[in-house]
Parts: sequence; structure tokens; C-alpha cells
Amino acid sequence: MKREFSGIKAVAFDVYGTLVQIKDPRRPYRRLLSTLSDMGRPPRADDGARVMSADVGLAEAAELLGMVLPSDVLGKLQADLDAELASVSLFEDVLPAIRWLRACGIRVGVCSNLAGPYAAPVKALLPKLDAYAWSFQVGAVKPEPRMYAHLCEALGARPEQVVMIGDTLLADYEGPIAYGMHACHLARTHVSAAKVRIFTLADVKRFVFAT
Repeated sequence: MKREFSGIKAVAFDVYGTLVQIKDPRRPYRRLLSTLSDMGRPPRADDGARVMSADVGLAEAAELLGMVLPSDVLGKLQADLDAELASVSLFEDVLPAIRWLRACGIRVGVCSNLAGPYAAPVKALLPKLDAYAWSFQVGAVKPEPRMYAHLCEALGARPEQVVMIGDTLLADYEGPIAYGMHACHLARTHVSAAKVRIFTLADVKRFVFAT
């Protein structure tokens, strides 16, 4: 079934879980927070958002949260981070979808919540895009409006001229819609309750961009 979007100039993708996957997940930043808790620092609900809103590595992330990691612990976490980053790969449907969108005259960008080190392997795997909205550079995380505002400005488009596609319902579907954008939920491995949803990026070819 075709899905028509009117007046669209750009499509933005989430990154991890949408464009790329980690084949050897080690979750070093999650383990970092757990380690800090074991060291006596009470966890806070916004710890993850704080780390993803600053351009920091593991040691700097610990310092941002008021702690200093022992060198042996930092070394193990860094080794896990390096292993994760080396295992990042594109989903097979990504490049054909980007090529098709560009052939339609649509600008393409990314909008992602992630810690700083995770951006480099993504940029190495993807062709050069029209806009990048990384949480660690913007200083905010989806679904904060500042992320979507930065994205739209970088794309040179108004919110109603941008379609956001991603695998997280709140950050990539509900948040963009609340900001005034269009959105499509990508449900690669699960059922989606979103009104506009696809199950593979090959389905973007069902989109019709009406003038």
C-alpha cells in the first residue's frame, strides 16, 4: 500500500537499530553506570541522557557524573567499547533506501541519541549525508524538541517538510509528530501500534512524495 507525504523535502533516520546494528554487543556505557553505582554513586534517572548529551569518552563520562574510574576497570570497559565499535555494520536495506530517496530529490539526514564514540563507525559506513543531529553535539536527546529543531535547521527544511524514520516509538515517532514533523515507525523485529509503520527500509519505496 502506498503512503503519500505532501511537500516533503527531507527524510531523517535514527541510527542504531535503524541503519546499523552492533553484532558484538558489550554495553560498556551501561556497565559504566552499573560500576559507578557499585562504587557508591547513587544512580539518577537522567544519567544516560547526560552522557549522551556531552561529547565524552568513558573516562570523561565517569568524571561528568562525579567519579573517577580505576585504570584497570577503565581498561576493560574501553576494550569492550572498541569491540562493539568494530562490530558495527549496516543493515542490508540501508544503502538502497538512501539511494532511492536521493533519486527522488529528497535530502537525507540522521538524528540519533548516542555517546560520542559511536558516531565515527556510522559515518565511515554511510555515504556523506545532508545533515547530522547527534545528541552529543546538540547537547540534548530525543524526544527533546531541541534535537528536532537542530535536525530541521541542518536539513534546511521546516518540520512539516521532514519525515523521521526510526525504531523507537517515543523518540522517532511520537516525539517528531509532537514537534510538527511527519514520522514512520520502523518495526524490524516487533509489532508496532503506530499508524504509519514499515518493517524494512525497503518499504520506503512505497512512499509517494507529492508536491
